[in-house]
Amino acid sequence: MKLKFLGTGTSQGVPVIGCTCEVCTSDNPKDNRLRSSVMITTEENKKILIDCGPDFRQQMLVNHENTVDIALITHEHNDHIIGLDDMRPLIFKTGKNVPLYSNQRVGNEIKKRFPYAFANVRYPGAPAFDLHEIENVPFHVLDTEITPIEVMHHQIMIFGYKFKKLAYITDASFIPEKEKEKLKDLDVLILNAIRKFDPHPAHFILPDVIKLQEELKPKQLFLTHISHHFGLHDVEDKLLPPGMHLAYDGLEINF
Repeated sequence: MKLKFLGTGTSQGVPVIGCTCEVCTSDNPKDNRLRSSVMITTEENKKILIDCGPDFRQQMLVNHENTVDIALITHEHNDHIIGLDDMRPLIFKTGKNVPLYSNQRVGNEIKKRFPYAFANVRYPGAPAFDLHEIENVPFHVLDTEITPIEVMHHQIMIFGYKFKKLAYITDASFIPEKEKEKLKDLDVLILNAIRKFDPHPAHFILPDVIKLQEELKPKQLFLTHISHHFGLHDVEDKLLPPGMHLAYDGLEINF
């Protein structure tokens, strides 16, 4: 299987509109971060998208991706779902609804924000989705076992997802002890780290992730959902603890 980072930025993306800091004005492509999303390619070449933010169209075009077989949604914030309307060309091409997997709360929010996609009589150009409610138990789809991981994003519960010995968690600020059991003995752990310093109420910062690395001991740990406050990629990546790296848009991991 393969994971590709379609985006590794925060809700504002990097560069941030109007910002002239050294990160936002960097000419290094690794300092340009679209909103956080990944694409999983299964052994059977099926495509599993995790989150569909406002950069979805650009991400698909840049990465020459043409298919989404299913989408897993971590939570309902706009930078993770507002690109769903841009799935229309995929739906028109196949003539099939795109299956979306999320908890019940997130599914209800998707219906509210895209009511035209669920109308009894739909406008001919509207997207169409099949909502699948999942709970905090492993499930199988596309011949792949997927294990949800409950984490807290400030005061709301959201899902991370585990495939084999790889886990992807974004927008977390706390991981319950019982969920940490799912994150032990991993080859790859992907965690959000919005910045190096200054605690954030809804997101891990670097010291939080370092503590988790010491506790969970993954073979490799990649940071995502990174803001312009973290610093330049080529500078900061070298300063991270052994086994930890800054992810960047377009990075691929085989697992």
